[in-house]
Amino acid sequence: MTEVILHIPHSSAVIPEPERARLAISDDDLKHELLRMTDWYTYELFGLGETATLVVFPVSRLVCDPERFRDDADEPMAAREMGAVYTKTSDGRPLRPCLHSEERQRLLDAYYVPHHKKLKQLVREALETSGHALIIDGHSFPSSPLPCDPDQTQGRPDICLGTDPFHTPEWLADAAERAFREMGWRVERNRPYDGTMVPRSFLHKDARVHSIMVEINRALYLDEDTGQRLPQFGEIACKVQRTVKACILACGNMR
Repeated sequence: MTEVILHIPHSSAVIPEPERARLAISDDDLKHELLRMTDWYTYELFGLGETATLVVFPVSRLVCDPERFRDDADEPMAAREMGAVYTKTSDGRPLRPCLHSEERQRLLDAYYVPHHKKLKQLVREALETSGHALIIDGHSFPSSPLPCDPDQTQGRPDICLGTDPFHTPEWLADAAERAFREMGWRVERNRPYDGTMVPRSFLHKDARVHSIMVEINRALYLDEDTGQRLPQFGEIACKVQRTVKACILACGNMR
């Protein structure tokens, strides 16, 4: 469906060798950081097949994070040195020895810009073809807060739905919450993470672009100490895909 775009920004653990050489942490520490920071298996978890056009960021967020605002002045996590290009790890240790403006721009040009160009083009094509676009922003999150997380509250939900007042109509958030609750899961909106992906050129400008972030608690499907799938992974994936399809159907019914 050309009007539905599934955005998977944090599923990759790939760090190209030239980028690995520029990081300041040991191999063991890097392995541990990837375990904590990667949205493991979200590609398979959300796998909607022909139901949506898939956009997957090809490298780890430790190289560059496409979910952050490009300009640090606009990005709240930049205050923790985890803007579009991280200089600190999730527990505040140096990730890069230094980050000159030229190096930051090189990383943005190599990874961030092509990804957002593709996403923007798909949204534009959806608007031209269908008159509307729906972005499903697919993530997972650790069952306990990371040191870098602004929300340190324990007792995290099974499902977090991130919304934007302009791009997430109440009927869309309601449909998503209802569908996930019907699976027996605890659902909260904008906790522990808030917001959802919309390309900057459409952000708060074009109400035909709808978007919702869907975050799955990793404890549902993952051994968080090893990064291995739990035996119920397939069942959880089927439930996630059914609920997301219900959101897509609700979106179609409202037009």
